[in-house]
Amino acid sequence: MNEKLLMGLMILLPFFGFLFNGLRFRSKDYKLAGIVASLMSGLTFVISLILVGKLISLPAAERVLSAKYFTWMTAGDFSVNAAFMLDQINAIMILVITGVGTLIHVFSIGYMSHDDRPSKYFAYLNLFLMNMLLLVLGDNLLVMFVGWEGVGLCSYLLIGFWFTDSEKAAAGMKAFITNRIGDAGFLLGIFLLFITLGTVEFAELIARAPSVPEVGWSGPITLACLFLFIGATGKSAQIPLYVWLPDAMAGPTPVSALIHAATMVTAGVYMIVRLSGIFILAPNVMMIIAIIGALTALLAATIGMTQWDIKKILAYSTVSQLGYMFLGVGVGAFMPAMFHLMTHAFFKALMFLGSGSVIHAMHEEQDVRKMGGLKKLMPITHFTFAMGWLAIIGIPPFAGFFSKDEILWYSFASPKGHWLLWVIGAVAAGCTAFYMTRLMCLTFWGQSRVPKETHPHESPATMWIPLAVLAFLSVVGGWIGIPHVISAVLPGHPPNVLGDWLSPALASVGEIHGSALVEWALMGISVSLAGISAWVAYDFYVKHPERPQMITEKLGSIYGVVYNKYFIDEIYFARIINPLVDLSKGLWLYIDVNFIDRITYVIADLVKGTGQFLRSLQAGNTQMYALYISLGIVITITYVLMG
Repeated sequence: MNEKLLMGLMILLPFFGFLFNGLRFRSKDYKLAGIVASLMSGLTFVISLILVGKLISLPAAERVLSAKYFTWMTAGDFSVNAAFMLDQINAIMILVITGVGTLIHVFSIGYMSHDDRPSKYFAYLNLFLMNMLLLVLGDNLLVMFVGWEGVGLCSYLLIGFWFTDSEKAAAGMKAFITNRIGDAGFLLGIFLLFITLGTVEFAELIARAPSVPEVGWSGPITLACLFLFIGATGKSAQIPLYVWLPDAMAGPTPVSALIHAATMVTAGVYMIVRLSGIFILAPNVMMIIAIIGALTALLAATIGMTQWDIKKILAYSTVSQLGYMFLGVGVGAFMPAMFHLMTHAFFKALMFLGSGSVIHAMHEEQDVRKMGGLKKLMPITHFTFAMGWLAIIGIPPFAGFFSKDEILWYSFASPKGHWLLWVIGAVAAGCTAFYMTRLMCLTFWGQSRVPKETHPHESPATMWIPLAVLAFLSVVGGWIGIPHVISAVLPGHPPNVLGDWLSPALASVGEIHGSALVEWALMGISVSLAGISAWVAYDFYVKHPERPQMITEKLGSIYGVVYNKYFIDEIYFARIINPLVDLSKGLWLYIDVNFIDRITYVIADLVKGTGQFLRSLQAGNTQMYALYISLGIVITITYVLMG
């Protein structure tokens, strides 16, 4: 089978699943709905493997598969094709999207078994998968934008899936509106790139890009990259548009695993990596990206230390980990950023699904203060969740250690890095180790605080098998991108497979400045910091559970500020949202109602009055007609005589 047919099937199969379950959306047969949806997703994963196999068989410099279907739009010399491409970058993306996505589909069969609308849920899930594949397979910015908007729509539908609950419906709306703000910037970036370079195709954009980076802030490439980054901050939940993602936990937990761990939220990172050859021409924008990424990683990590909702903790963890990815692309660590995108998909999807297993067993309870001691009751969930915990806090040799420390090293040693970025990243890593260990302690370890009427139990096989697969990937997934400094001391010197795979497709910011000794020292500091933070959390929440309360009381208002998420939502409402609402109401009252409406009323009354007057002239009275004729004759004669 040729690549054109295979890529087309990757879009059509999940679309068929969407139609099948969408047309029977009232059905409560969760098994049929789940099996069909999972089968469609599984087949796309098989096709992904076949396509990546084709790609591997090509020489390194020629690893691109293209598929043009038709000319989408034409205007003068401008033409855009409905076309796909596959190279080293999006090969990773399609494997993650379809592979992890299939596991989440299977997990959902058990999770949604008691829901009233399982067919509708699986229809949305397949539609999301289709749009995500559109986003990453498109060979130009406009096809990417279609998928970009498609996943935004699906996230709205899935986050607000339980829309009868007003709070959950509001969360879906918040995600939708926040992303529209970012998407407006993304669209402006596309327009600027087209005006500047005359194309929207990725290959042509790189080919036509200038050879010298822009120095100032007003250059067209700089402005275009800045607008594109605004789009990325919305989709990938970075400062200032990160506020939607924690509330997005209102949707079913597998949705959080799919959208907010493995796929949609990484779209911004993928877009910047895809356009790395353009972004390196805007060094000022890359500096902003690195700073925003580092600050987002730290801000979200500190908030995660104070939350009690198991999904909210993981949500802020996701925001923080995405911050690391943006720190990576900001300092030119495009390969480590993609590496962390992949490993994060493994361990964060695992932890979201693990939290779903816990919530399912706890009869929808999400407060970790009402858990504890679940290790004995849910051994499989506990073991697999622990693998994700070790991966995310960066303990070697788990997956997160390799990718996160590679980003930290680049943030220190890259020509676009700075020691302060490393410090912020390392502190955020310490915070991550603390709050994730806190989550483990409060959920699985220590004394049980489970209400007597609740009887937790291990989840069914359809739920724990995906957990086991993701746990395995969280353990071994990092070894395909093993840094050279570690490889040098290992027997056989294993290669950095991922780095060798990606390097031909990525732009380079130059040589890394730093010795192996410095890299080992920084790595040791970050790992030690994570280990110490994890031990402190264990001591606080298992050994001496009274200490957190004592420290909270001593911190006083500082703790309150962090617990209330720095009051960012309240500031947005007070300074931006409410003033805009008031301004809109004022414009509606004074411009729409009192001005535009009144003008239309006056014009309507004038037309109506004129019509009534003219109608009175046509009353059918012959005597009046004779009078009008006589008056007309008199007026005409008078005019002629006076002339």
